[in-house]
Amino acid sequence: MASFGCERMIERVLIANRGEIASRIARTCRRLGVEYVTVHSEADARSPHGSGAIANVLIGPAAPAASYLRAERIIAAAQETGCSAIHPGYGFLAENANFAQAVVDAGLIFIGPDARVISQMGDKTEAKRMMAAAGVPVLPGAPDSTDDPAVVKAWLGDVGLPAILKPVAGGGGKGMQVVNELRDGIAAAETAIRLARANFGDGRLLVERYIAGPRHVEVQVFGDVEGNVVHMFERDCSLQRRHQKVIEEAPAPLLSAESRREMLEAAVLGARAIGYVNAGTFEFILDQAGGFYFLEANTRLQVEHPVTEAITGLDLVEWQLRIASGERLPLRQEEIRCHGHAIEARVYAEDPSAGFQPCPGRALGIIWPPSLRVDAALNDAGDVPPFYDPLVAKLTAWADDRASALHALSDGVSRCRLAGLTTNLGFLWRLLTHPGVAV
Repeated sequence: MASFGCERMIERVLIANRGEIASRIARTCRRLGVEYVTVHSEADARSPHGSGAIANVLIGPAAPAASYLRAERIIAAAQETGCSAIHPGYGFLAENANFAQAVVDAGLIFIGPDARVISQMGDKTEAKRMMAAAGVPVLPGAPDSTDDPAVVKAWLGDVGLPAILKPVAGGGGKGMQVVNELRDGIAAAETAIRLARANFGDGRLLVERYIAGPRHVEVQVFGDVEGNVVHMFERDCSLQRRHQKVIEEAPAPLLSAESRREMLEAAVLGARAIGYVNAGTFEFILDQAGGFYFLEANTRLQVEHPVTEAITGLDLVEWQLRIASGERLPLRQEEIRCHGHAIEARVYAEDPSAGFQPCPGRALGIIWPPSLRVDAALNDAGDVPPFYDPLVAKLTAWADDRASALHALSDGVSRCRLAGLTTNLGFLWRLLTHPGVAV
């Protein structure tokens, strides 16, 4: 991957995460000569994500609320070990505006956008309003959000059916309800509000026009403190289970040159309008006629960033560190190129035959395919604790064209072995070789 010189690189960073993303961040730190500190819960005492760290700090019991979500303990660990910055990875506190602000208030660098942007983009109502004002296409829908079922039903009549109810503070598809008949509006709203409150502590809903059979395409952007913004092309994340991504690829297949150009320009326009700094992703849904609409902005590094690294030859974590160190963007837009095609598959400890139910346990032996890029939480053996997301690894293939990349990935998946664990490897292979995917 391309690398760039820097005179004022962060010297020591605390990685406020676990598993494969903590190991991924550490890999770039080692390459750049940046010292790093890791943290772990009692359940992760033997986790390999602490390998190579100058310190590995115990931050609490297994439960996330008692460890990886303890903002004050993580900040204290950074201060106690002489770190000047904190990298949140993804999940846990990565998109918590209060945490980002607390890091800065403690005199440390938060490796990501500032608390203002995180807060604005974390509220779907505000994010949609800001994108519309910036000229980014948004889904037709109600003008505000509400947690009143009667108001939701009234808005359904205005928006038109079918419509979708989305929790303002939601993610991962949790709490969303599709309404096809107006008479079902109250019941659907009550269900969505209840789930939103239970999962996010906020029952407010958006009411938007439902797009049947959509594609989910996202654009990777970077911004710096001088107002420069670039994109790193797009990723297609349409292959999902339970509204959660499982296969991602870049660039998006079967996308016209005009749609691609307009979507990339819209993402840069939106990021520039809100003063976006560091890594972010602008997500869009595409209808069957080729129209696209802003869905949300993720104010962090994405799980699927390896496919973007594969087609651009760039290290996104390195860019994050350099921008957080005060650098300008390392490259201009015209210097960022797209080469070939990359596809990523997420390997989970889960049972597809039981509704993708998580299956924590101990891997007694692991074989990862040498032909693929492997971002793994475990190397040759180890535990998948029941307290966290059961993502074990991400497998990424790159080739000159999509068909070759698909073949390389499906072949690599077939060669994986995780003795002792129930995983989705068989499901992934069937998906990757399905005629509907290999079009």
